[in-house]
Amino acid sequence: MILRRFLIALLFAAPAAAQTPVEVVSVISRAADRQVRLPGEFLPYLSVAIHAKVTGFVDKVEVDRGSVVKRGQLLATLVAPEMKAQLAEAESKAQAIELQKAEAGARLAAAESTYQRLKAASATPGAVAQNDVILAEKTMEAARALARAFEGSLKAARASVQILKDLEGYLSIAAPFDGVITERNVHPGYLAGPGSGSTTPMLRLEQSSRLRLVVAVPEAHVGGIPSGAQVSFTVPAYPGEVFHGKVSRVAHSVDAKTRTMAVELDVGNRDLRLAPGMYPEVLWPVRPSRPSLLVPPASIVTTTERTFVIRIKDGVTEWVTVTRGAVVGNVVEVYGLLKPGDLVVRRGSDELREGTRVKAQTLAN
Repeated sequence: MILRRFLIALLFAAPAAAQTPVEVVSVISRAADRQVRLPGEFLPYLSVAIHAKVTGFVDKVEVDRGSVVKRGQLLATLVAPEMKAQLAEAESKAQAIELQKAEAGARLAAAESTYQRLKAASATPGAVAQNDVILAEKTMEAARALARAFEGSLKAARASVQILKDLEGYLSIAAPFDGVITERNVHPGYLAGPGSGSTTPMLRLEQSSRLRLVVAVPEAHVGGIPSGAQVSFTVPAYPGEVFHGKVSRVAHSVDAKTRTMAVELDVGNRDLRLAPGMYPEVLWPVRPSRPSLLVPPASIVTTTERTFVIRIKDGVTEWVTVTRGAVVGNVVEVYGLLKPGDLVVRRGSDELREGTRVKAQTLAN
């Protein structure tokens, strides 16, 4: 009796179920730009370790860590007493040579005058002995040679003075560009000198108003991103906020070990919210070589056994196994035995069994 009632109820329920409308959408096909998340690193746009060009004791340090400086601004002053003594000695020597040159010039002028007078007098026969004219000429040439020698010595002495003055100028250390002092390692009394490489710098200056965002891009994703393209990124320090940078430099060489290519983005940072050393997450755009099949996320049904969409063909449901791809806006890439234009249930469910007759109600994607 119970079985009979169940069969009667099933017969009456089947036609009603067949009349139930099901919302469907079309499978669409398009080139779906998507993004991969890649780690990056911020570097200062300019960075320099500042060393002393000459040896001297630190007299004053005008800046400290975090100081914002302008190009040409005085950063530190050194003192070198022995350099001042050398400069004074060189200037004294130059002055002495200048006096000697002046005396040699006066003697040359007198010798030239004597020679010209005797040469003019020799035009009158018997007025002047020829030997006197020859002697006056030799005296003039000797005076001219001496004057030239002192002139050369004076140029050398003045060059020495200028070199020492230039070296003295190096005692004042100025900023080579606008930036921020990020490191200070000296205090007054410290003996500083020329150095580079492993030698600890006096100061470190970095330009952070513009940053380099360096990202290692897998070789499969390098192509198709032109120089100048805008790329988005996020920073853990500012959750939920998206920043942008411009592709400016590409290495055009793949690292043999990591199979990645270094790409640099220029990032404006006038408010100094971002800082060198931060590790942003770059949303690197990937452009597929062929179109993708796209469906709404709700169309995809996942059970313990399979992932599928429900296609409607001739008014009958059909479960089509698919593989889920990337999320592209409000749709999802799928891979399976589908084709563009196929109708799939907008909100899939494993309760809608395969082979069920339905009334499709088409909606726009």
